[in-house]
Amino acid sequence: MKILRTVDVADLDDIAIGGAVLGTGGGGDPYIGKLMAQQAIRKHGPVTLVDMDELADDALVVPVCMMGAPTVMTEKLPQGDELMNAFTALEKRMGRRIDAVLCAEAGGVNSTTPFVVAAASGLPLVDGDGMGRAFPELQMVTFTLSGVSATPMVLCDDKGNSIVLDTVSNAWTERLARAATIEMGGSALLAFYPMSGRVAKEAVVRGTLSLCARVGRTLRRARSAHADPVAALVDLLGAQVLFHGRIADIERRTEGGFARGQATFRGVERDAGRSLRLEFQNEFLIAERDGEVLATTPDLIGVVEADSGAPVTTDSLKYGQRLVTLAWPCHPLWRTPEGIELVGPRYFRYDVDYRPLPAG
Repeated sequence: MKILRTVDVADLDDIAIGGAVLGTGGGGDPYIGKLMAQQAIRKHGPVTLVDMDELADDALVVPVCMMGAPTVMTEKLPQGDELMNAFTALEKRMGRRIDAVLCAEAGGVNSTTPFVVAAASGLPLVDGDGMGRAFPELQMVTFTLSGVSATPMVLCDDKGNSIVLDTVSNAWTERLARAATIEMGGSALLAFYPMSGRVAKEAVVRGTLSLCARVGRTLRRARSAHADPVAALVDLLGAQVLFHGRIADIERRTEGGFARGQATFRGVERDAGRSLRLEFQNEFLIAERDGEVLATTPDLIGVVEADSGAPVTTDSLKYGQRLVTLAWPCHPLWRTPEGIELVGPRYFRYDVDYRPLPAG
């Protein structure tokens, strides 16, 4: 099998930061996922990252992730073995050996949690994910667009509980798993969407983890060279700068297993005298400047520190922060009618139609 690269402890700094950028405000604190992955690699050795085409068509590929509200994840840390418990339980349920690990979403925590399982199991990690970003609900993956069932799924918590789900649809998987996650204390770790290598080659957003590494590396090098890290990020992602401003008001609540709310910014520099409102459900979903919608899901809306370019998650927004809001185009699969129905603004009850951002 051709190895794209070997990922060691030091590499996870860039990947975690890049995952937080692609996570569009969601996916949890990247620091937590990075620590979990680094601990696993120190104990078990480096992880091999492989291209999707290296998988055999009959290989069994399984994504893993953490589920729950980001505001809970920062306070309720995993014990460390929940992911492997879920992974091995699903392997037993499938009745055959799993051949490769997959990233479910490019979120702060979930861009690095697959490294925990890959290191502990010795299995290769596929360079890709099911979103090319982060979304708040379990059915919101490109796997769903390809007809892959989310179940059988195994959820595990920090107390040693585990639940196996078999559902009639991926939407029902979300509903039942969300209810279980709330009862598990607001966060859980899971293995789900088992699929063959042949299906994965069609269903996966390719190259996501490599892109995470490039994003993190780009920001790090820009700072070292005393260059503008935000400008470097804009160039790499083909992003638009939507707004420069400071947070004037933040409303955030944990509700139904999600972090929901909105942030209002007052403009500075070129945006002085203007205001921006960002709505979020774990992730930033809509950006509206002075009443005009500038960007919506499924395109990516990200917030970064004005000076460092460091990504800012929805659970870490604070009054007075000086931030830059960016937006860039989503993966083409999300721009299909099926993709827009699954993750477009009307799914989240915004009374606006999706208007694709132009390519940068």
